[in-house]
Amino acid sequence: MVNLTIDGKKVSVPGQTTIMEAAESVGIHIPRLCYLKDLNEIAACRVCVVEVDGKDKLITSCNNVVLEGMEVKTNSKKVRSHRKTTVELLLSQHSNKCVSCARNQNCSLQDLTYDLNIREIPYEEHLEKQEWNNNFPLIRDSTRCIKCMRCIQVCDKMQSLNVWGLEGTGARTTVNVTGGRKIEDANCSLCGQCITHCPVGALSERDDTEKAWNALEDETKTVVVQVAPAVRASWAEQMGLSEEEAPVGKIFDALKKMGADYVFDTVFGADLTIMEEASEFLERFTAGDLKERPMFTSCCPGWVRFVKTEFPHMLSSLSTAKSPQQMFGAVMKSYFAEKIGKNPNDIVAISVMPCVAKKAEREMDMYYGEFAGHETDIVITTRELTRMIKSAHINVSNLENIPSDNPMEDGTGAGVIFGATGGVMEAALRTAYFTLKGENPPNDAFLRVRNDGSKDGSGIRESEFDIDGVKVRTAVVSGLGNTRELLERIDKGEANYDFVEVMACPGGCVGGGGQIIHDGQEKAFERGKKLYKLDDNYEYRCSHDNPDIKKLYDEYLGKPLSFKAHMLLHTEHKINN
Repeated sequence: MVNLTIDGKKVSVPGQTTIMEAAESVGIHIPRLCYLKDLNEIAACRVCVVEVDGKDKLITSCNNVVLEGMEVKTNSKKVRSHRKTTVELLLSQHSNKCVSCARNQNCSLQDLTYDLNIREIPYEEHLEKQEWNNNFPLIRDSTRCIKCMRCIQVCDKMQSLNVWGLEGTGARTTVNVTGGRKIEDANCSLCGQCITHCPVGALSERDDTEKAWNALEDETKTVVVQVAPAVRASWAEQMGLSEEEAPVGKIFDALKKMGADYVFDTVFGADLTIMEEASEFLERFTAGDLKERPMFTSCCPGWVRFVKTEFPHMLSSLSTAKSPQQMFGAVMKSYFAEKIGKNPNDIVAISVMPCVAKKAEREMDMYYGEFAGHETDIVITTRELTRMIKSAHINVSNLENIPSDNPMEDGTGAGVIFGATGGVMEAALRTAYFTLKGENPPNDAFLRVRNDGSKDGSGIRESEFDIDGVKVRTAVVSGLGNTRELLERIDKGEANYDFVEVMACPGGCVGGGGQIIHDGQEKAFERGKKLYKLDDNYEYRCSHDNPDIKKLYDEYLGKPLSFKAHMLLHTEHKINN
């Protein structure tokens, strides 16, 4: 243990502890902008400087470790003056049009400026302006970038894609897409982790709220909205509601108040995905097609984009099942459209998703019968949803917990856990178990695929299950850096599985790039627990028990993997789509 004094407090911490961590251990918060534990500890912003007795120069607390007898001041006059000057210089190179920024009131630089009582900027403004394709789902505003390099480190160390990099030298140093490429030509998975880890508004999703409002206000269109499982685990964080005060039914009520004609839970689409994906897995498994390489889930568009650019030789191993978003859109614009007597061209399908990659996935064409269009027309993120609720001046405390509409109302616990890493695998195994044994599995049969976010449980989870004498080898992975590691092991023959679930975002959709942002905090696994809690309380916990799913097959699709199901619910993965 190392003994030191911080702001007059005696502190004892293990050796190699940073000054910042030592201060936090006794309740002393040191301001910072660039710091991300284990990812970005490079002191790029120099906001976290402290004064150490015996040293003339201030030192950064995020990457300097404690020493025996050290005396530290975190808020001396010298520190405050330096910190204020540093932030003023950052502000001189940062667009300060806060009221029109997506991160207004949720910006670390804005908070720090207020805390330091900076009322005017004494330096001349120099804003860097780079061209950007504003039709791309991920938007970068170079005038807001503070060059903290978080996006670079997250994309490199966590997601292993190296989309962002530094260019130029000295005062001309800037962040840009690596290799001089345009973002649309880069291997970006659209996971959005750079957005959720940016401390300011330099990175954001393309705002599609006006498109949504235009649709909602168009009296000639029937607007149908679906809400993804992970959205209910996050939206309350922005609305000031507790978990108990924020059931998904209140989102439905808000959407109806905004003008939606029909609202549905994407849990139905998740159940439908399981029916098709689990059936496809069993078909491939029993045919012996998975001896050399496993079948991979295909419900995460960020992962699908990743495999197309990084491991294209594995494309044929993806499940052909569309994602829950696309499956729901497909049956909504066929089965449901017939039910309500509407032409699919007169229906606008809006999805509320925790994901930025879903904005690109919606571009998939739908060809069925004589209808050619899209399963999904507009995608808004959880953040965009909360902005729309606020702009509509809806008092969330008055929202009612209403059910979704018919005839795609019912959902199951298996569908709701889709939003957490391991959830897709567990849901599929529940239905595979039923198919093989003719009975539902015990509630605790597949808990081993779940990930609680602990150090020893994060990344990759491998399990083997014996179902009525049939051994099934599985792996669950979240985060594209972990995914790359797993795929390289599979390529080398060092790992063998039958079925693999992949989620691009650490923790799954609950940690998606479209979720509510809490700077410097990882909320994914905490949100995942909320979904598992909901699963415990669902009347039906297996997708094949969903009454409305059964009705859909009886009335329209026939059975999983039927010709009609293939036409509507499956796709052929190609490099250029």
